[in-house]
Amino acid sequence: MYKCILSIVVYFSFGIAVLFAQQEQSYDPWIWVSEPPEDCPFEQSTEIVGVALTENYRHYKLENGYSFADTWYPTWAANDTMYSPWTDGRCPRLDGSWDHSQSGHLNYDKEQVYTNEGKIGMQATTGQAVMVGDDPLNMHIYSLGKYNGDPAPYNGRYPCGSLVYNGIWYYGTYCLAPAGTANIGGFDYNWPWLGPLVGFRTSTDYGKSWQDTPHTPENSLFGETGMWGYPVKMGAPHFVDFGKNMEYSPDGKAYLVGMGAEVNDLMPREANLSWISGDQIYMCRVTPSIQNMNDMSKYEYFGGHDEKGSAIWTADFKEIKPLVDWNDNCGCVTMTYNAPLKKYLLTITDGWPTVAKMNSYILESDNITGPWKLVSYMKDFGEQAYFLNFPGKFISENGKSLWLCYSGNFAMGWNDMKISSFPPGSDYGLVMQEMILLDKRSYKKIVNNPVPEAD
Repeated sequence: MYKCILSIVVYFSFGIAVLFAQQEQSYDPWIWVSEPPEDCPFEQSTEIVGVALTENYRHYKLENGYSFADTWYPTWAANDTMYSPWTDGRCPRLDGSWDHSQSGHLNYDKEQVYTNEGKIGMQATTGQAVMVGDDPLNMHIYSLGKYNGDPAPYNGRYPCGSLVYNGIWYYGTYCLAPAGTANIGGFDYNWPWLGPLVGFRTSTDYGKSWQDTPHTPENSLFGETGMWGYPVKMGAPHFVDFGKNMEYSPDGKAYLVGMGAEVNDLMPREANLSWISGDQIYMCRVTPSIQNMNDMSKYEYFGGHDEKGSAIWTADFKEIKPLVDWNDNCGCVTMTYNAPLKKYLLTITDGWPTVAKMNSYILESDNITGPWKLVSYMKDFGEQAYFLNFPGKFISENGKSLWLCYSGNFAMGWNDMKISSFPPGSDYGLVMQEMILLDKRSYKKIVNNPVPEAD
């Protein structure tokens, strides 16, 4: 049952002026039932026992009806504006036109990359955008252009960790292989090999101009390689969202979480470590500066816990240990600090086998290095949602209402797989979906509310 949004709903944290302006329909919150697998290694949280959705969402589109591009990871700058990467699609410009970015090549021919005269650049592009506004349903989003980057010897080079801190934008890219469509054993996979983080390009004028990273795919920041499916550790890393200009960083450092796998995998499979699937989650940290961000020696790596449960940090990348270890159940990862609740929220998508329905789950902890407890295991969320993150700017004053930013449903029909849009609003491009974190009392209050139908 729904009601006009002009009525006041206690679950929302935005002002009445915004509600009047939107004229949206507001549905009673409904619970996304958690369905963890039997081998789930996390105990259920007793403080945040589940999540609810409100059908307050927006799938952003261009004026011509086309969806936006995907790969949105907003970072909240000191000027109260959010900035984000984007790619594989379109983004509007201020002059009414639009930019198009494509980060991968469909067909990789090494003879086109290496000749007798040396390597020929295969330019992939990654876009940068501004996201203006305090209402996630009505942001003014526009492109600042796109940037060329050579993915060779890989076939794709995509955006990952993005951070604006003290007026400097750090923009990371990572590589993928062997192709956007890779047929293995009669099954079409999407980017089944995850390559390394290349490094960070930087901007001192909020994305108008850029200084490229000194690193290349063959000489990556952490010295990792993903060629021929060799596993990396800090794959597709993303900065922990500490709020506006990193105001809630515990020590002034920037933290990154990435996905990876081990060489001696006890449960091997095709596309094990892909753009959206993996075995473990890893973490590193660095004091952000132009001098430090592309210097491996300035980083510290999470090395597990000591006998007292305190985190171990090491300068030796070889000593890095998993932050989360759940073989065949990890993948693309982001983390946000929920300051009102004093909780770290870790969001992981297990998207294996890369083009089917995808499972995402949310973990919580009082500490940035865990231990972690399960908030909700969202089986088939989207039903193919990926690149999930909670922008810190849109966390309510009590911390219980927040907005999930994600993309979805890019591979509808691959391998004859039928994909629906669920929760409603899930689609390719940029989706903003309101979510409510539930304690035991609020869970019981709405447990019988009806669940909407898929789009």
